[in-house]
Amino acid sequence: MNSPSVSLIAAQSYQSPQLEESIKNVLSPLGGIEAFVEPGANVLLKPNFLTGSCPAKECITRSEIVACVAKLVKEAGGNPFIGDSPAFGSAHGVAKANGYLPMVEALQIPIVEFQGKRYQTASEEFNHLRLSKEAMSADAVINLPKVKSHSQLTLTLGVKNLFGCVPGKMKAWWHMEAGKDSNRFGNMLVETANAIAPDLTLIDGIIGHEGNGPSAGEPRSLGLLGASGNVFALDRALTEILNVPPQQVPTIAASIRQGLCPNLDEMLFPLETPTSFQINNWKLSDQLHPIDFGAPRVLRSLFKHLYIRWIKEPVQAYSSR
Repeated sequence: MNSPSVSLIAAQSYQSPQLEESIKNVLSPLGGIEAFVEPGANVLLKPNFLTGSCPAKECITRSEIVACVAKLVKEAGGNPFIGDSPAFGSAHGVAKANGYLPMVEALQIPIVEFQGKRYQTASEEFNHLRLSKEAMSADAVINLPKVKSHSQLTLTLGVKNLFGCVPGKMKAWWHMEAGKDSNRFGNMLVETANAIAPDLTLIDGIIGHEGNGPSAGEPRSLGLLGASGNVFALDRALTEILNVPPQQVPTIAASIRQGLCPNLDEMLFPLETPTSFQINNWKLSDQLHPIDFGAPRVLRSLFKHLYIRWIKEPVQAYSSR
């Protein structure tokens, strides 16, 4: 495994031009946006579009972040589009509720609703996954998560954000299928991230969301931005900043088991190190909830029936970008 670079900088403002400068600075050691976007490339910007019901809770990716990245993509000659499959509602509906529409109209960036297709994987545990056709066919994927606590997975960072590339009801199926096995759910999320293979992950930690996340917690200022071409390394660095043991986070524990997550001493930190931002009082959820939300047997049977119907769809092989 090559030593991945994780770029970390202090950032305090969502206001332009300060935010634009901060994003350029955090990407600079990685080669700038040009290292990830070729002229003419169709580039998926994958924010966290959890819900439209909590616009003041800082539980989705800020439109200002997406706007700045979209401008950089355009300057590099790429064609950005925004896509997600929110837990509640549509991507367009969540974007509208969170004030995205003036920005996307001004920059003429389309918002797409993800459609699913079955893709074969190299995993022995999951020989196929149903993933977004739009994400899998994009020339580049830029993953734009938010630093948040999570009531089922301890933290939701870059890897978990890519669960939004699992469309529609398939998310609910995976919750049912994993039951109360957080390790299996973590393995699936890591396999999904490995299949999507984001070219760049830029995480928003200017203001995070702590406590009873992903949506019932509270905003918490962290004052940082992080970026890496290796989503697993970036997530691991964030656990160091938040002082959360990596084995306590199912996605990170799974990435370590699968040999995808390097040790901290194997990473390169060209700007700031995690210790520069380390805090001791980040709030996690008061109580972890089961992956399947304690769903009754009849509901699990319903999703199993729907899943069996989906299995009949042809499987397409994928190749990582």
